[in-house]
Amino acid sequence: MKIVIKIGGSLIQPGEEIDLELVSKYAEIIRRLKREGHQLVIVVGGGVIARKYIEAMRKLEAPESICDLLGIKITRLNAYILISAVGDDVYPKVPESLEEAISVFSMGKIVVMGGLQPGQSTNAVAALLAESIRADILVNATTVDGVYTAPPETPGAKKLAQVTTEQLMEIMRSSTEFKAGEYRLFDPLAILIVRRAKLLVKIVDGRNPQNVLKAIKGEKVGTTIIP
Repeated sequence: MKIVIKIGGSLIQPGEEIDLELVSKYAEIIRRLKREGHQLVIVVGGGVIARKYIEAMRKLEAPESICDLLGIKITRLNAYILISAVGDDVYPKVPESLEEAISVFSMGKIVVMGGLQPGQSTNAVAALLAESIRADILVNATTVDGVYTAPPETPGAKKLAQVTTEQLMEIMRSSTEFKAGEYRLFDPLAILIVRRAKLLVKIVDGRNPQNVLKAIKGEKVGTTIIP
């Protein structure tokens, strides 16, 4: 299978420190999938540190595009952390363009990367890569266990086993402001790419990396996005 896994930056760095134990667990899963013959692209988000830097930049009245650039650099640092954990099977450099990522993927190496350009979340990057390589599945590992009808902490919010791209767009619009560093589950661009490419997408609780394996195996876990 051709698989794209998006790992939320808040999993890599939930607080002040990098969660090396969780990174190591993801590295083992990535190596296992490679041994099983799967082709892999991993996209890593920015997380807490990215949002802190972006918040500081906003206080200095930096343009959102510059905040985006800073966030992209941090996603690439997180990608290098994962590259170091995975080892020899992974391409040692973080691709900085879609063309470079596709080229490396065609060589049979595991691709690990972060963001690409301002105005584009790592969720959108993952969707673009999934579209470009004709991925069989895109798994979005995040800090919640799926898509809810409202923010999970909201009283009465219900988890959805399945959601259409239209429903997801409405949920995201009602609960998220789309600024640099604030793209949560998915953003409008990522949703549009999923829709046009008719991608199979699973959103799972990435705090337990085994959920990623369950999604790839077709087990019931998280939320399935229906294009």
